[in-house]
Amino acid sequence: MSSSIHYAETQYGFDWGSAKIWRCVSDKKKGWVVLFLETPKHQHGNQLQIYVTKTGKVRISDATGEWRKAKEANL
Repeated sequence: MSSSIHYAETQYGFDWGSAKIWRCVSDKKKGWVVLFLETPKHQHGNQLQIYVTKTGKVRISDATGEWRKAKEANL
């Protein structure tokens, strides 16, 4: 019995198991891209939006807003 993960390339991205990842919009001149990541728990308007700049800065958002890095606890 095979337990392989579904993989398929699409026009603007790929599917990997239950995840669907695609390029939504990009600006080659300015060097940024916005990717959408959709899973059964993040779909229908609640996809994860991943914004990446040419310098490597990453911002992640969903329908509730931008995900923020948790402040580290002072131990």
